[in-house]
Amino acid sequence: MNPSARPEDPSPPLWPHTLLAPLLAGAAVLSALAAPPLAGVALALFAGMVCIGSALVLARRVRRGERKLHDLDLRLLQSQKLAAIGELSSGIAHEINNPLAIITQEIDLARELFGPTGCPDPSDLADIRDSLDQVGKQVARCRQITHKLLNFARKMEPVLQEEALERVIEDMALLVERDALGRGVAIVRDYDAALPPVRTDVPLLRQVILNLLTNALHATPKGGAITLATCRRDGQAVIEVRDTGCGIPPQNMAKIFDPFFTTKEPGKGTGLGLSVSHGIVARLGGSLTAQSTPGQGATFTVALPL
Repeated sequence: MNPSARPEDPSPPLWPHTLLAPLLAGAAVLSALAAPPLAGVALALFAGMVCIGSALVLARRVRRGERKLHDLDLRLLQSQKLAAIGELSSGIAHEINNPLAIITQEIDLARELFGPTGCPDPSDLADIRDSLDQVGKQVARCRQITHKLLNFARKMEPVLQEEALERVIEDMALLVERDALGRGVAIVRDYDAALPPVRTDVPLLRQVILNLLTNALHATPKGGAITLATCRRDGQAVIEVRDTGCGIPPQNMAKIFDPFFTTKEPGKGTGLGLSVSHGIVARLGGSLTAQSTPGQGATFTVALPL
């Protein structure tokens, strides 16, 4: 006979009075803690152990989830890099292939004009000269594309010096003002005379201003205006290039700083100007942003630290 079941044994089994507490993670029961009957401080300690145990189990699950999320982030970043490389390669191939196709066409024409004897008819000399001129232009275009690509990829450290923004902007405005007047486009100045000089790389900033001015000029119709403005805003020196052109369609706003993105006709632009400018301003410690309302023009804003 089992001694614990003898009638003279006054002590009943303890398990009906054992404290059981589940370890929970959300609605899931992960495990349980068991303890003999408790009261007072001991009961409070037991309750604390239950909470700590549940928290530890949940913390392990959170850490595992964070590791998985980190791995997914790395994979996504790698996929984005590969996609960007593919898009960049496609843009390079497209931009280089266009002038190469024209060069091939002009060379074939020149060969035809030279004929099998290699002695062209005097009446064809002008056409041959035109073909050679066209080849020269397309070679120059290829050189321009590769030069801009090098500027885009190059990570040279800026050489900083103090300079008044008004002077930098005016240097570039004078370069395009004659062309602007010929197109019937006015250039308006709105400079803040109280704006202090900024520490910047002057040649790089000139390149940015010239790119923005050129884009604004191409977008502004006859009778329109380009406004060059400076001001101090949120502790930064701000340059604004505003035009009264056709504006930027909303679907293009997210892509305007992408390499090789352009809305110009083939051969009219490389699509690298804004991308290069965006990278330059970032290296200068600032930001380049754009705002536009279709049909009402666009505003490009350069913000630089003071």
